[in-house]
Formats: sequence, structure tokens, C-alpha cells
Amino acid sequence: VQLQASGGGLVQPGGSLRLSCAASVSIRSISFAAWYRQAPGKQRDLVASITVGGITNYADFVKGRFTISRDNTKNTIDLQMSSLRPEDTAVYYCNVEVTYGPTWFENYWGQGTQVTVSS
Repeated sequence: VQLQASGGGLVQPGGSLRLSCAASVSIRSISFAAWYRQAPGKQRDLVASITVGGITNYADFVKGRFTISRDNTKNTIDLQMSSLRPEDTAVYYCNVEVTYGPTWFENYWGQGTQVTVSS
């Protein structure tokens, strides 16, 4: 399984970016997907997650600003980020759990995309 993350870049505080994670497998086989982020010198933190049923969960530090979604037609897991702050600067990674059978799950990471919030 390959995950291709895109959409990162440089944005001013208060701006918006949309990250996209394109999966090489059908999005319907992804039972769980999430976006993580890692700033220099810090641990990798969960930002947002979404289940196959569309149930979402957000870290407190992005609630009300970020929205995670699944696009079944484009086969992507997207993260819409608004009201960006300098502290949102990090490398963002997508992570998925693929279901191959009733008791067979595998976890995969994308390569990361840099988000820099700065004036």
C-alpha cells in the first residue's frame, strides 16, 4: 500500500491549507485513517482521525479549525486546515489501517508533507 501526501506549503497565520493523502488501495478497505504531525524536536502527535463509518475525532489543539474527511471518488483522506497558527508548523503524516480480512489489519504511513505557518 502506498500513501502519497500532498498539499503542504507556506501559509500566513490565519490562512488555510488542504492536505490530501492518496491511497493506492480502495478507500473502502481503509477501516481507520488519521493525520499526525511532528514538529522539530517533538513527538509525533495525533491531529485527527476518521473511521470507515465517518466518525471523526480531533485533538483539542485543532478542534474547530481542522476537518478530516474521506473522498471515496478520489480515494483520498483529506485534512482541511483553517485559522492556521505558527504552532501548527510541522510535518504532517497520514496513517491508515487497511482491512484484509476479519482478523487481518495492516497499518501504513505516508511520507509526510511540510506545513509552515509564518508571516
